Amino acid sequence: MQSVVRQFLLNGDDGAESDQVLKLPGSAFAVSDTSRSMTLRRVWLDTFDWRLYQSGLTLEQVSRAGVTELALTGRDGAVLACDRFGRAAGPGPDGAGSARPSWPGLLDALPLGPLRDRLGPVVGVRALLPVARAVSVVREARVLNSDEKTVARITVDRMSVRFPAAAAVPTRLAVSALRGYQGQALRVADLLAAAPGISSASQSGLEAALAAGGRRPGDYSGKINVRLSPRMPAAAAMVTLLTALFDTLLANVSGTVRDVDIEFLHDLRIAVRRTRSALKLAGDVLPAEMAGRFRPEFKWLGDLTTPTRDLDVYLLGYPEMAAGLVAATAEDLQPFHAHLERNRVAAQRRLARGLRSARFARLRGDWADALAGEAVRGGGARAGTGARAGGAPGGGARAGATGPSAARLAASRIGRAHRRVLRDGRAITPASPPESLHDLRKRCKELRYLLEFFGSLYDPGDHWRAVRELKALQDCLGEFQDAQVQRDEIGEFAAQMMDQRTAPAATLLAMGEIAAGLAAAQQRARGEFAGRFRDFASPAGQSRFRALTGTAAA
Repeated sequence: MQSVVRQFLLNGDDGAESDQVLKLPGSAFAVSDTSRSMTLRRVWLDTFDWRLYQSGLTLEQVSRAGVTELALTGRDGAVLACDRFGRAAGPGPDGAGSARPSWPGLLDALPLGPLRDRLGPVVGVRALLPVARAVSVVREARVLNSDEKTVARITVDRMSVRFPAAAAVPTRLAVSALRGYQGQALRVADLLAAAPGISSASQSGLEAALAAGGRRPGDYSGKINVRLSPRMPAAAAMVTLLTALFDTLLANVSGTVRDVDIEFLHDLRIAVRRTRSALKLAGDVLPAEMAGRFRPEFKWLGDLTTPTRDLDVYLLGYPEMAAGLVAATAEDLQPFHAHLERNRVAAQRRLARGLRSARFARLRGDWADALAGEAVRGGGARAGTGARAGGAPGGGARAGATGPSAARLAASRIGRAHRRVLRDGRAITPASPPESLHDLRKRCKELRYLLEFFGSLYDPGDHWRAVRELKALQDCLGEFQDAQVQRDEIGEFAAQMMDQRTAPAATLLAMGEIAAGLAAAQQRARGEFAGRFRDFASPAGQSRFRALTGTAAA
């Protein structure tokens, strides 16, 4: 693939008109006879959360005549790296052409080389999957300068979108520069821009294909992306938030069941945890029975996701664990890796069965109906018997015009959660048991979720500073708790492997070394806690939280 200098749209679809435009009348350039038409099958690839697009990158797979080319381009259309597959792609490991990868697929589906190296830091553990498909009938013309040297190519592309929906798009003209002739190719583009019946293409080929299919790039994010207004009823704000979380949950079910990549489960799990926290911390502004009815069901769903996610974390961190061994070797640890993989297969099977179960179908149907019902009633205008914004959870609250506003609810709940973190943190001493730090971590997580839920109500700078200070404390508590949990699980895994007689002595010794390393990491985190909490609970930090909640309340 060549680097595209500029793209245009042909107004109307008259073949004779496009031929006339391609002659560049009145210029010093000559245009060769157009080549024979070619049919190209095109697939644009990205991760489910649009990591490539968000980074200004486009990955396109083009297939024709038994050859497939996979090219990564930047915002300016320049080709950054590409791979070729098929008969004309050169010999692969078996002497034949490299096999074309199938999608969805992880990066290890690609051969080692510049393309995979470029994609790795952006894509990470996510799978690449088709976000758009199209068939193009293209013709190509060579543009020659006065020295009769080819300086550019003009491609006429009549594209029909096949996915996400069948649709036709306007004919596109693309000017591509040959190496060393960028300046002359730009002059060719200027001539086309001035020609009648031509307009600049404001969208890339990917964006045009998505728009024709009713989608837009970046239409999914695992982050909370709701806009609340300060004066909207608190119940309406909660319905808006819970609906957005439910949309995120549902968007990740299929990818989790099919095990496309581990981030589908991660995002689904986070949506469940946020939903549980929202019902616990502010569900009392909804009808009294709503939170009580659904909290146990979302707990069941959270518990269902835990075993697979825990094993994903182990397998993700396994290379680092193996590389950190000193007394043992990576080979000694291999039976432990095999044990994790077997357990992961079994846990994923149970998870998929649970997400296909009648219980989950009832949960998603009943929850959708409950949210829709509250939205129709104005976000809970008929809910409960009335309560203050700071009332006790589960008490029920009237959320109509006489109920609390979203801003007052946010101020009350964030203020309460902040005070609880300060109280529990100050009670921790060097003699406190590990459970006290674990409980504080849960309180910090609740405060963090509340800041995320109501983030759109605050000044972005003030909100960012509050989250940053809380995150530093959370990271310390997370390191402490994760090390504790993993140490306990290492012992459980060792016992399972001994019962199954799959644990050689060298493997048990290597696992013991890992457990010792986790104990040291936990001790380091415990030593850092006092300083991290002191920074969070400083007068300046408390003042920032008071200002944040005070602004919302006002």
